[in-house]
Amino acid sequence: MTTASIQPSRFDATFAGFRARSEVAIMPFVTAGYPTIETSEKIILALAAAGAAAFEIGIPYSDPLADGPTVQHSSQVALRNGTKLRDVIALVQRLRDAGMQAPIVLMGYYNPLVRYGVEQFVADAAAAGVDGFIVPDLPVEESDRLHTACKEYGRNLVYMIAPTSTDELIATTAERASGFIYCVSVTGVTGARDQMSQALGDYLGRIRAKTDVPLAVGFGISRPEHLEQVGKHADGAIIASAMMNYFNQFPEEEFPERATRFFHYMQGNADL
Repeated sequence: MTTASIQPSRFDATFAGFRARSEVAIMPFVTAGYPTIETSEKIILALAAAGAAAFEIGIPYSDPLADGPTVQHSSQVALRNGTKLRDVIALVQRLRDAGMQAPIVLMGYYNPLVRYGVEQFVADAAAAGVDGFIVPDLPVEESDRLHTACKEYGRNLVYMIAPTSTDELIATTAERASGFIYCVSVTGVTGARDQMSQALGDYLGRIRAKTDVPLAVGFGISRPEHLEQVGKHADGAIIASAMMNYFNQFPEEEFPERATRFFHYMQGNADL
């Protein structure tokens, strides 16, 4: 890949802008290559045009332990389509070439990164316009190699914290955190849920007490009232399975339009 200029991280300005407007930043998750690489690109561009704050783009993987059935299925389809790590990086490059300015974080598991070469992966992704990385199966205490590479290229390594995380682990994570912290809303895997945990405020309060880094909540956010609840305590909300479950009901050519409709539904501006 040809070397491009390394852009500074966009997360700080993005979250600051939404905070100034007293709005929660909606961050859609899209699996690269699902249902095809072309359609996933169209979905992302449509959501960006609709006002999505930032994007979590999933790197397809054969054993996504943190993901529920919906995201697992999307990974399986993308892998059957032959989607590779280089294809995900190239997708980001095309999004940037199309003028998309929203922050992008890649979510993927560690083994493909090691096979690619951790330092080379960060370099290539940064050159394409990736702002950060989420690696669910990489514990913070084992993240030195990736963390160092991210610092070298001015990217954010986004760590995940769960309701079961100890105060000690939260403190350790907070020391390294940049961009935002991914706050898992429940114990379990990704997937749409009817209700958010009543303990969400206390849980996020434990994290906020140790850091000023923006907090984004993921897992189970599927209704406008969930977004309202998250917005009382956090800076961002990640929507994934519920949006995918919705647009999966329609023909593939309608996916970008339906994803946009779900985005507006979450804002309280549309019915499903």
